[in-house]
Amino acid sequence: MSSTSLSFGSRDEHRAWLASQAALPRGFRTGTTRFEFRPFELPSKVAKMTLTLIALDTPTPDFAAMFTKNAFPGAPVKIGRKRLAEPALGAIVINNKISNVCAPGGEAVAERLCAEVASQLQLSPGAVLPCSTGIIGWRLPVESMITAVPASVAALAGRSILPAAEGIVTTDLYPKIRRAAVGDGSIVGIAKGAGMIEPNLATMLVYVLTDLAVPREQLRAMLTPACDSTFNRMSIDSDTSTSDTVVLMSSGKVPCPDLGAFERALHQVCADLTEDIVRNGEGVRHVLRVRVSGAPTEALARALGKSVVNAPLFKCAVAGNDPNVGRLVQAVGKYVGAHAPEVDLSRTLMQLGGITIVENGEFFLEPSKEAELVAHLRGAELYASKPDAAGLFSPPVDYPPHERCVEVDINLQQGSASSTVLGADLTHEYVSENADYRS
Repeated sequence: MSSTSLSFGSRDEHRAWLASQAALPRGFRTGTTRFEFRPFELPSKVAKMTLTLIALDTPTPDFAAMFTKNAFPGAPVKIGRKRLAEPALGAIVINNKISNVCAPGGEAVAERLCAEVASQLQLSPGAVLPCSTGIIGWRLPVESMITAVPASVAALAGRSILPAAEGIVTTDLYPKIRRAAVGDGSIVGIAKGAGMIEPNLATMLVYVLTDLAVPREQLRAMLTPACDSTFNRMSIDSDTSTSDTVVLMSSGKVPCPDLGAFERALHQVCADLTEDIVRNGEGVRHVLRVRVSGAPTEALARALGKSVVNAPLFKCAVAGNDPNVGRLVQAVGKYVGAHAPEVDLSRTLMQLGGITIVENGEFFLEPSKEAELVAHLRGAELYASKPDAAGLFSPPVDYPPHERCVEVDINLQQGSASSTVLGADLTHEYVSENADYRS
């Protein structure tokens, strides 16, 4: 999906590149503040939360948003859906650490926070959109958050989006920023997301800002296909967050010279952020790019790609650099057998790293291929897995060394439809992260 091919040798090198991408579009400011609190559910624990504001110099009628289809949405998602009917949006307030999902009085607490931000920024409460991400079920520390609002407002600055990109993360190893230029204007996006990732809109938060003047109706018409062809075609662990949110806002400061160019640039920013989210997934050591072609329908191609990237045995094999291609064939056959038994797999062609492993529905293997397949898997590895002195696994890097993927191609030769899905392996680090997430 990405149009780039970046590699970084160190955290400092990656941060310098992020800073080079981080200039805010005209008409926007961001500010963050960090504070400690004791969770109501675990008062013996001292936790830390970052409150992040994204504010416009002037409220805009031109905004769009998409939200999770999880049937247990967070309170901010419920409020966000209502905000789509508001005449203008002036600010977004985002907290990490706690997602405000199914918590007692969650909507009232979120609205109270919005009202405080609105008062500080001289906005109507309906012009403030709340977002929360983190632990599901815990209550927001609303008094501490309201106390922190003035510091976030005081920190508002119109230079860089990097503080906001850093402020919204939870288990992410590093912040994510992507940008594109259109005429004299720009589109800049940031994203949070590392686990509980199989968006179905749209724990994923994405904010895309532009100074190009694009009306509300067209922004909303463009955002849906942009999300559908990017964020909705990735999966780290097959779990759809209760808080998935994608927001697109225009300050309208720069005339848009070409709506088609804007839409293409929006798609590219979303595609690049999609790759960033997968590469930054919890415990991810390999990104999987599964291209399914020759399918009778695009829906089947996408679903089959998702089935492959979510197959636990195949994910584990990739994590160990083990080209156990029988696990790939199993995943394909399992999905087709259960959901599309009318599809004939006898002419199927499969490749891993461009190396043919199945042809006309039969394995096409030979001893020399084993080393080639292992080399491909190792070449896509982001880091080598090693336990620490306590026997625990944790990623040794907090930046993306490269943008290479494990490339899987599946041609069913049953039609002309295709789809590309991004996914990841399943590692010790993923289990460790999610076993200790709250503690």
